[in-house]
Amino acid sequence: MLKKNNSIKLLKYYKFINYNLIYNNKAINRFKKDNFEISEDKAKSLETLKNSIINQKNCDLKNQAKNIVFSDGNPKSKIMLIGEAPGANEDQEGLPFVGRAGQLLDKMLLAIGLDRKKVYISNIVNYRPPENRRPNPKEVERYLPFITKHIEIINPKILVLLGSTAMNAIIGNDVVISKMRGQWIEKKFGNCKTSVLVTFHPAFLMRQPAQKKMAWIDLKMIRDKKNKLKI
Repeated sequence: MLKKNNSIKLLKYYKFINYNLIYNNKAINRFKKDNFEISEDKAKSLETLKNSIINQKNCDLKNQAKNIVFSDGNPKSKIMLIGEAPGANEDQEGLPFVGRAGQLLDKMLLAIGLDRKKVYISNIVNYRPPENRRPNPKEVERYLPFITKHIEIINPKILVLLGSTAMNAIIGNDVVISKMRGQWIEKKFGNCKTSVLVTFHPAFLMRQPAQKKMAWIDLKMIRDKKNKLKI
């Protein structure tokens, strides 16, 4: 029985590691979304937050983008993932992680028994930076109150920060991802108390596939924490 379980784990890992060999360039179509029943208060809070982002003044990112990219997944989930910023595919569809990095993220989630119906996904910045560049410090500072409020509304038990931009925005600029990833820290956002884990952004793993072995360790930590918390 133990041998069989180890074989299943290895199969999931190798599928994850070798995924970079088989992707295509077509964006995932996520316009057909499930309707998750949430409380009226949470629905109103999310809508108010989204409108606050849409109605902000003098935002160059907003003025150059096609769509706001607010979130995807299950707003009732106790697992929240935060990335960096939308790319071209995300800007087109208005949903986070729908391009090649999104395909890899889906594979990563699947490897630990999760999918977008079981997690909630957003980004530090809600509009695409020109040429898919990294958000600059002023842009991150501008959007930080929004994502902080977003976390508080969702109230996750597990918060996964994908990449250094999300890590620096939420944890601070005095940390580096090579030392911070793979360890749990406890953090509070308003009335939300959550366990935070930093791991690599899927786009980074596409450029540096050798780091997938480290990301796999992080994924197993998420799985184990999820099981411990009975999520």
